[in-house]
Amino acid sequence: MELPEDTVSDVIRRLRRVEGQVRGIQQMLTEGRDCRDVVTQMSAANKALEQAGFVLIAAGLTWCIQDPERSAAEGYEIADVQKMFTKLA
Repeated sequence: MELPEDTVSDVIRRLRRVEGQVRGIQQMLTEGRDCRDVVTQMSAANKALEQAGFVLIAAGLTWCIQDPERSAAEGYEIADVQKMFTKLA
């Protein structure tokens, strides 16, 4: 699957942000922070990770629609990408 360079950069930036959030959550636990605060940050990290996945799948679906023959030949039929989407939904 061919992904635009700006999409790849965006997803990497999002993943790095999630990575920082997870490190922050670990630190919160180490510091004995309130459970509600920790869960709130876990929820935010989870949502950010989901959003990164949606950006990736949206780009993949766009690629499949723009060139269905090539995407099918490379093993990415639209139905397959839709299945990836439902895994995140």
